[in-house]
Amino acid sequence: MTDFLMTLYPWLLTGHILSFVAWMAALFYLPRLFVYHVEKGRGDAGKEALFQVMERRLLKAIMTPAMIATFVFGLLLIGTGVVDWSSVWPWTKAAAVLAMAGFHGWCAKTRKALAAGQFERSGRHYRMMNEVPTLLLIVIVISVIVRPF
Repeated sequence: MTDFLMTLYPWLLTGHILSFVAWMAALFYLPRLFVYHVEKGRGDAGKEALFQVMERRLLKAIMTPAMIATFVFGLLLIGTGVVDWSSVWPWTKAAAVLAMAGFHGWCAKTRKALAAGQFERSGRHYRMMNEVPTLLLIVIVISVIVRPF
């Protein structure tokens, strides 16, 4: 199986990178939609409905499928045997990816709360949360490319 996966390595890596880029784009955009939702949508039924549709579609049609594809391609890449698990970098990457998945879950939970009309946080809070995927992205890229550990 490892030999077969190794022949597919360039395609698996391409799929992993493309799905990760799509996942990251959605993770950057959804919290920004939350900012506008709480700052501009509250009290305006038309805007409220529009933000709910945008947030739901982004999460369900782009973000979650991209996350699943990222994990599938990543696990298949691990199956090629190219990862040296005695190094530290795969573990820092794995921790950051799991944290990213946790952030994804936070986004899904927040979307549901806003759809239910629960405006418990300010736009400033969502602006700050919008930085979390950036920090995790930095850890992931440095872990994989620079491998300082």
